[in-house]
Formats: sequence, C-alpha cells, structure tokens
Amino acid sequence: MPSLEPELLQPLIKLYIQLGGGALFGWFLGRFVPQKIPVFIGQFLFWIGVPLGIIAFLRRADLSGGVWIAPVAAWMAILLGAGLAWSWIKGQTLRKSANISNENFQVSDNSWSKPSQGSFLLSTMVGNTGYLGFPITLTLVGEKYFGWALFYDMLGTTIGAYGLGVILAARFGKEAQSYRQLIQALLYNPALWSLGLGLGFRQIPLPELVEEGLHAFAWSAIALAVVLIGMRLSQLHSWGGLKRASVSLAIKMLFVPLILGLVLAQLGVTGPPQLVIVLQMAMPPAFATLIIAEAYDLDRDLTVTALAIGSTGLLLTLPVWLFLF
Repeated sequence: MPSLEPELLQPLIKLYIQLGGGALFGWFLGRFVPQKIPVFIGQFLFWIGVPLGIIAFLRRADLSGGVWIAPVAAWMAILLGAGLAWSWIKGQTLRKSANISNENFQVSDNSWSKPSQGSFLLSTMVGNTGYLGFPITLTLVGEKYFGWALFYDMLGTTIGAYGLGVILAARFGKEAQSYRQLIQALLYNPALWSLGLGLGFRQIPLPELVEEGLHAFAWSAIALAVVLIGMRLSQLHSWGGLKRASVSLAIKMLFVPLILGLVLAQLGVTGPPQLVIVLQMAMPPAFATLIIAEAYDLDRDLTVTALAIGSTGLLLTLPVWLFLF
C-alpha cells in the first residue's frame, strides 16, 4: 500500500471496515436468503432509499464553484473509456487478421463476437458511482463535496448507462426494448427527480429532529446498499472471459482516472473536487451493465467477471488514488 498521510489513512481504514464488513455480511446473507430478498432491497433503495438519501445529503453539500465540471468530467471518462476499449478491440481484430494464416491459430482465442464487443465497451464506460461511489466519497472526502459526486452520477453515469450504453447494447446485441421505452425508463428514474427536488428545497429549513432523522435514514440507505452489493456478488457464479475482463478493468479503473485526473490538474481542478471526480472515475463497472447485458443478450460471462473482479479489486486501487491526488 502506498504511504499515506495519517489524516487519510484513518478514514481509509474506516472505509475498508465499513465496505468490507457490509459487503461480507451481504455475501453470506445472499447465499441463504431467497433471491426475492435482494430484489426487494434493490427496489426499496431504487424508489425510496437512494432518492431520500440524495435529498438529505444535498442539504449539506456545497454546490458553489465549478460543481458543473463533474458531469463534464463524467462524459469525458465515458467517451475516453469507450474510445480506448474500441481501439483495443480493433487492435485484437487486426492481430487476428495478421495471424489468420497460422495453422495453429484458434478462432476462440482472439475472435470478438458482437455481444462480447458490447459487454467489453459497457464495462469500460460506466462505473458504480452510486451504491459504491457515494459512500466512498462521503467517507473519504466528506459531505461538503457530495454534490460533485452526485452530479457526476446523475448527469454522467446514469444518462451514460441508460442512454449511450443502451444504444450501444442495441447495436451489438438484440434490441429487446423500443427506444420509447428506454427514454421512459430514464425519465422515470426517481433519483433524477430527487435531484431536482433536493436542489429546489435544500434552502427550506426543517425542524432539527426531522433534519437529523432524514440524515440518519440517508446513511442507513448507504449501508444497506453496501450489503446489497455483497448479496449480489454472492449470486454471481460465472467467471468467463477473465483476460478480456482484466483489460476492460485496467482501462476503466486505472488508465481513465489517471489520464483525466492529470488533465483536471492542468485545468486547475485540484484538492477535494479533483479527488471526488477521480474516485468516481475509478469505480468498478456498474451493476447496470449486467442489467443491460441481460436485456440485450450481450456477453453475460464477461460482464459478470468484470463486476466481480472490479468490485473486489477496488480495495487495492483506492490507496493509489489517495496517494496520487
């Protein structure tokens, strides 16, 4: 682990205990409870827990300055990840063409089916900036800069996954839904509505008891989200496409945050805002990638492997970003 200042090492250890303990508890729980339980928890968080948490944390977040840089950086990360992934796919395809005359060449080693290309692209584009990014930002950087993480997620990751991500999935897989249904799914996302409500009512004073209760509920929802991640990981049993998943994670969790983190510094975005954006960029692939992969018949094995390895590998990469930024 890189050498960290004591003021950073302490919250990092606290975060590891919270994330590791919550996810481990969820992993064990997920192996025994009926599969409908994680579905119920996910629905509760989607419709109630996360939206109320966004409203609560927005009331204490600092939205002054260049907070709108966050979604711009999010789209830079999405497009850079997709560009690097597409370049890798094309490079592998050219390598296959160059070796096609070799009698020992095996098509299964280097061939890229369209569903595999779609899953590879998705896993390099959008990260788990909500269920994982929010608690990591809140613990390591604080509530004051939560607005940066929120804008990155809502106006970057969410739209990127269910907008551009779905368009790519429809291109590389089978079109399971109409574009009208996709637009409706995006607009009906309660987190987007809670963002608007939180911005509109954040200055309205509330009784202290209500304020503290809302804040406690928000942290409880964050903890429940970590447990849910562990439950979902316990139900992932496929480890296909290990090599390709490793390449996609290297692009998503290493190259993109490093390149754009340095670019942000050159643009004058430093300190806590820079760290928040880099941490969001460095998140493992979002669970939305699995939902999209299943809906459009992409390479589920590749998607599942990237999710599992990325979620556990995050514990190794976090100290690097704290050390660098």
